[in-house]
Amino acid sequence: MIRVIVPATTANLGPGFDSLGCALSLYARFECEKIDSGLWIEGCDEQYRNEDNLFVRAFRRAERAMGVSESPIHVRLNTEVPASRGLGSSATLSVGGVLAANALNGNLLKPDECLALAVELEGHPDNAAPAMLGGMRASFMEDGKPVTAEVPIGENIGFIAMIPNFETKTSDMRRALPECVPMGDAIFNLSRVAVLIRAMETGDLNLIAHAMTDRLHQPYREKLIDDCDRARRAAMESGAAAFCISGSGSTCLAVADGENAETIAEGIRKKLADSPYGWRVLHLNPDRCGAQVEELR
Repeated sequence: MIRVIVPATTANLGPGFDSLGCALSLYARFECEKIDSGLWIEGCDEQYRNEDNLFVRAFRRAERAMGVSESPIHVRLNTEVPASRGLGSSATLSVGGVLAANALNGNLLKPDECLALAVELEGHPDNAAPAMLGGMRASFMEDGKPVTAEVPIGENIGFIAMIPNFETKTSDMRRALPECVPMGDAIFNLSRVAVLIRAMETGDLNLIAHAMTDRLHQPYREKLIDDCDRARRAAMESGAAAFCISGSGSTCLAVADGENAETIAEGIRKKLADSPYGWRVLHLNPDRCGAQVEELR
């Protein structure tokens, strides 16, 4: 039996729409082994205990890529990553399934091949790349394949995730976006994402505060996230340096000095305590290792 541990991720980070992502210290764990027959899935609702489970679909896709027969498997899911909240829950399943299949079949796939399969399942690399490789990543697609580069991130950088009690669908959030944007908005984002990458590397929180602003997606998506403005005020009034939507939501994310992040998180909890949306506030750090595979026996 093997265990695959995959970190949650946050994508976009303000101006880095569909291109930036960072792994976070919140984890999905998958224990998997080959069995004599059938498919046995534990740790999820009954409706997901079948071949349509994204982990299983990823496992099967990797088997096909390796040219091996489908294996009867036992899978136990144990995840801290909430579904449909903008924290890369689907990427954890895609990455986990690919890596589990590879590990149980002698690691026939190279790391870049594993990443390509996970991205194929996800449709884009902004969550899959940091989930698999860790840290902060800048990524894009070229000729149908992911290209990704590490963005060094300062040791002083901490994150605070504000997770409400409602889901958002990526498809709905996509439909909220305009098909065309003004040239000025494109330039606004390009200039800020360039500065944000350098600011993250140096840990310059003041520069991050200026650079983590966006005109391409957040102004449209914020309207679909209840209490988003209140979450922003709570974060900034509590001492956060910057605020953004995590992925397409509904989670919101603040950037703060790591040494003070838990104190800031507690301030946010108090300010949101009476909200009807049940905000769960978590102090998270960048995960710098990415997905890990362990042999259990």
